[in-house]
Amino acid sequence: MKSTNGKKLRIGIVGTGGIGRGLAKLIARRPDMVISHILTRRKGSIEDLGVSQDYLTTEPEKLFDSSDLIVVSTGDAIYSTKVIDKAFEYGLPVVTMDADTQVVTGSWLSRRGVITEANGDQPGCLAALNKEIVQMGFDPLVYGNIKGFLNKNPSLEDMLFWAQKQGYSLSSVTSFTDGTKLQIEQALIANGLGLDIVQQGLVGYETSDFEKGAFALAEIAKGENKVISDYIISRESPPGVFIAATHQEDLAAELKTYKMGDGPFYLLYKPMHLCFFEIPNSILNLVNHGEILLDNGKVPTVSVGAIAKKDLSQGSVIDKGIGGMEVRGEALRIEDSMNHVPIGLLSNAELKRNIEQGELITFDDIHIPDSLALTAWKSTITDLSPKKESVRR
Repeated sequence: MKSTNGKKLRIGIVGTGGIGRGLAKLIARRPDMVISHILTRRKGSIEDLGVSQDYLTTEPEKLFDSSDLIVVSTGDAIYSTKVIDKAFEYGLPVVTMDADTQVVTGSWLSRRGVITEANGDQPGCLAALNKEIVQMGFDPLVYGNIKGFLNKNPSLEDMLFWAQKQGYSLSSVTSFTDGTKLQIEQALIANGLGLDIVQQGLVGYETSDFEKGAFALAEIAKGENKVISDYIISRESPPGVFIAATHQEDLAAELKTYKMGDGPFYLLYKPMHLCFFEIPNSILNLVNHGEILLDNGKVPTVSVGAIAKKDLSQGSVIDKGIGGMEVRGEALRIEDSMNHVPIGLLSNAELKRNIEQGELITFDDIHIPDSLALTAWKSTITDLSPKKESVRR
């Protein structure tokens, strides 16, 4: 960490999506931090930036030279990996709100420099909640995400409508709707906290009763003798995260006194996730206490593969995996599908053969451009199981 000599922390921001813009507005009004630069790939001015256009730069080196720490939120694993790796060459610590990058290259990056996912998005919120409840003696069984709506194959027309209505990019709305983003988030918390999953694509218990759904997943986890990462679908529930846990039996009466129910399962939750609003605290915890709230773990066991949403033809090109109309993501155990293509690596990938709807795409199925992210993934897989079939391209 660069010494600040008592001066304001100089924060470099990578990305000008909703997270980056919101964080810039927050930092611009803080007494202890200042924006150094905001790295963008966009050309010209950004009308809804919310702070001075003078902060914008397209030159990574200008950002690195003027920063004490950088925050990365692009949703593009290929681009973010390159930027983060370069930041490490400058000795900069990195805070991400970028589960998309973490689950592809986070393990490789964490061996090269200081990197942590921030509180605020579901994985960071779950990691923070975990720290709190474990200190109270709870034994977690389920680390859960709460999804209000899911459509695994939405139409382009619907996604364009909702993108315009909600003010998000088309890819963001699509990745939220088809469940890709949720699967990525749950893969990250699984890797970061050493959890398992029940099945490819997770269970996704649908319920109108929040507690009932959480406890149903707890029963599944108990039956599988696992601590799991999963989610519920419930329109009626708060848009946050939860942990279903047990506790020691001789404290059941006291927990009931405090309105926690009869046991043996207890529901602990955070009813909101405030994304960029919670990043400054993660920055301070890293700078002042060296806290790595969450990363992808040294030995990840869960990834997010690409499932074809429709029949795809040989020779066609998948421009974008996450948030695209051709594929969606499903969490899977890496050891079960060593040759799968992480959905975050699918960018300008040409199909070698016809793919049927519902198929998992593997490296045998595509031509994929070289990138540092691809190199990092290959290294991660080799480190995981050198005796297994190697990733091919």
